[in-house]
Amino acid sequence: MAATNLSAALPAHASPHAHPMAKPGYGKRSASGQLQAAADVFALLPERERYIAAFIDRLPEGAAMSVKTLAKQLPLYGQQAVSTALTALSVAGHLRRVRRPVVANDQVRWVFCTYWSRTAHDNEWWANYLTAEGTAAGATPTPAPPTPPASPGPVQPAHTPVPPQQQRDAAQTPEPSAPHTPGYPSPAYLALARLGHSEPRLALSAADCAALEERATEWLTRGATPAHLLQALTAGLPEEINSPRGFVLRRLNDKIPPLTSTAPATTTTSTPHGVMMECTECGTPGRPEALPDGLCRTCRSGTPQPAIEQAIAVTDRDVHALVAGLRDMLRHP
Repeated sequence: MAATNLSAALPAHASPHAHPMAKPGYGKRSASGQLQAAADVFALLPERERYIAAFIDRLPEGAAMSVKTLAKQLPLYGQQAVSTALTALSVAGHLRRVRRPVVANDQVRWVFCTYWSRTAHDNEWWANYLTAEGTAAGATPTPAPPTPPASPGPVQPAHTPVPPQQQRDAAQTPEPSAPHTPGYPSPAYLALARLGHSEPRLALSAADCAALEERATEWLTRGATPAHLLQALTAGLPEEINSPRGFVLRRLNDKIPPLTSTAPATTTTSTPHGVMMECTECGTPGRPEALPDGLCRTCRSGTPQPAIEQAIAVTDRDVHALVAGLRDMLRHP
């Protein structure tokens, strides 16, 4: 007989303390504003979801959150059951899967983690929270290198008077603004780095992205969005691509949009350096507001048929059509 309250206690072999940890920066991340831990905090969930939620809630920060890893630690359920339960917990407002770019050694890598909250929250709360998390991550200053001691030199006067005319000219001259935060990749660089995720044949190295960044930035200054840039670079690809960098450069030159104004256009994107949510079921990336309940449009509309079931359905239709055709021929020889 199954236990009536699986969230109250877990079997010894399902102890959260024996759960493996993910790589630094990956895995579980606890959201702020949670209720205190209690035995009945997940009482309204179904039995399976209650059991898995209690296990995840007791995991430490940075614990591995993949379906395969969780299924190994939960002997009562397999990978399919764990995946379905995580989808249900996402719909209930307890978790969101996200990815965010991290710069290390002048290279961009994507960090995948799962935000968890024992307190269920609605879509608006999650969208605001993840947007704030992304803004905080993008606003983190890069440590400046230590300033070398100044070499002794001729002593300068403490104050040099400036003529009034030069003061007025300096006040009227605007200071140039940086195109993006120093030490953080530009939107054009990030769009080029995402090419390999959309189309593996166009995967670029860090050096390739840096070399093509200026040309891609010109697209954005002409009003194109990163999504438009990706679509233009990946549409209608030939069967064989020998040099991804050369191919991308040629498309950047051949398909660049026209100038629409003499003044450089400014492109604005919501939290360009922020986190990007993933569909809990299939992993499709998107902005938080585009994935209500943590699910993409396809997964929200219903679970697609497995491939084998689709093949059987097609075969049945073909057989019925063949039989109907034979009957028609017999009736009208």
